[in-house]
Amino acid sequence: MKKEFLTSTFPNIEISLRIFLTLMITNCAGERSFSRLKLIKSDHRSTMSQSRLNHLCLMSIESDLLKSIDFDELISNFAAKKSRKKVF
Repeated sequence: MKKEFLTSTFPNIEISLRIFLTLMITNCAGERSFSRLKLIKSDHRSTMSQSRLNHLCLMSIESDLLKSIDFDELISNFAAKKSRKKVF
């Protein structure tokens, strides 16, 4: 009886709790990315261009994806493609 009463009184409480709990996780991931960005940029700011720093930060943030790439296969696929030079 009490459970049915709570469900009918607060029908969206479960949805709001799920949203609330996922917001914290999203926030932590963003803070981690920005702290890594700050670390990389403070160490190398004087010696590198802005675009190179941005690319290094992206590689550092997405390191899990980067570790899963097979670079030997990527190089082989790139070398096997035909040359697409434009003649002017």
